[in-house]
Amino acid sequence: MRKIGKQEIEDIAVGAALLGTGGGGDPYIGKLMALQAIEEYGEITLLEGDEVPEDALVVPSSMMGAPTVMLEKAPSGEEAIEAFQKLEEYLGKKIYGTFPIEAGGVNSMLPFATAARLGLPVIDVDGMGRAFPELQMVTFYLDGISATPGVISDEKGNTMLLSTINNVWTERIARAATIQMGGSVMCAIYPMTGKQLKESGISGILKLEEEIGKAIRLAKVNNVNPIQEVMKTVGGFELFSGKVNDINRKTETGFARGEAKIEGLNEYKGETLTLSFQNEHLLAQTEQRLVCVTPDLIAVLDAETGLPITTEGIRYGARCVVIGIPCNPKWRTAKGIETVGPKYFGYDVDYVPVEELVKKGVAL
Repeated sequence: MRKIGKQEIEDIAVGAALLGTGGGGDPYIGKLMALQAIEEYGEITLLEGDEVPEDALVVPSSMMGAPTVMLEKAPSGEEAIEAFQKLEEYLGKKIYGTFPIEAGGVNSMLPFATAARLGLPVIDVDGMGRAFPELQMVTFYLDGISATPGVISDEKGNTMLLSTINNVWTERIARAATIQMGGSVMCAIYPMTGKQLKESGISGILKLEEEIGKAIRLAKVNNVNPIQEVMKTVGGFELFSGKVNDINRKTETGFARGEAKIEGLNEYKGETLTLSFQNEHLLAQTEQRLVCVTPDLIAVLDAETGLPITTEGIRYGARCVVIGIPCNPKWRTAKGIETVGPKYFGYDVDYVPVEELVKKGVAL
């Protein structure tokens, strides 16, 4: 158990944007919400997973929708409170604590804002170890934990109680409702026990995000390469370096979809890297070779500062470095690949671990 204050939030926000692989919502907006909550309610208690009672009711805090929508429709925080209270009413039990459903920009910050306002602790566990675009793409789904009963809520005061036959149907119904509710909603889904969280979740994600943010912050102070420091912290690999020369991005069916093309510089001169994303970066390839593919993490960093660039933040002319990070082993199982591998997203490539691609590459 320890307390989280403003500096920790600043560092976690940077790390969350990186592990969010371009998605998970705008980290800046999430950071502001968390900082305001600390100003109003004081520092927030952070628990390790093994500090949570086994019979406790725990619920992740999350936002669903296209990250681009947040540029025009920032959440107030009331939506999450409403969703949690409605779920408590339905279950007839108080929620013990909350945690991030994913390691995404806003979705790593929301638990702090929600916890502060409700007087709850935040638990250092998540359900992905990165960010993915759909509700069933969590380790809880791999272990048979139901997403419902659950509640989604918008800024207008609308709430919807969901009870579905499986988690894929939760995604379908909630996504359709999200579009009608303005493109983004707050969620209180995947209610579970402390025992289920400890067995199925990915522990230590907030600590890792904090270490990433701290590494980038101290690199500037110590005048060292921030990208090298990040790769040491996460066990990652440099995949490509260059300048963004094209970006095609649109919001449709509740997602930010598109491609970014990066013209290679230095040792990558003569190659062009294409990044394909659906909220998150899912595929990186040049004309000749496969570079990295989901469920491994693809992150785009500013070449000078090392700060992560989100899918909605990619701009023409930006100089960047693309890095790859091995995913949690849970995603490299048969069910994990079936759930979040390239074939699920319609890419006609097989999953190859990023460390193997870095060693020998795979020709296209």
